[in-house]
Amino acid sequence: QYLYEADGMHMFMDTATYEQIGIATAQIEDELKFLKDGMEADVMTYEGEVIGVQLQAKVHLEVVDTEPGIRGDTQSGGSKPATLETGAVITVPLFVNKGDLLEVNTEEGTYSSRV
Repeated sequence: QYLYEADGMHMFMDTATYEQIGIATAQIEDELKFLKDGMEADVMTYEGEVIGVQLQAKVHLEVVDTEPGIRGDTQSGGSKPATLETGAVITVPLFVNKGDLLEVNTEEGTYSSRV
């Protein structure tokens, strides 16, 4: 479970043992785009060394900034950028608005659906 960031280290907790593991920002830069406090993630290790983090394939994140939706436009194929609560910017359909909760594919960094 992701806990917090401090001094360039991101702290995770093993929910079974309550052991805390620190991972440097550089090791998980791509994953941080879709990671928020309290989110579950798998810490990957190789020969006792932490090598990264694997997120769930799809996560729910809120849109904190985007251009206003166009009335009557429902999945017509147009798109626009949207900033998520984690700071990531993804491309979304025109009908998505600020405050919408989206399902995001973490492997591709793309919009899946509105929740």
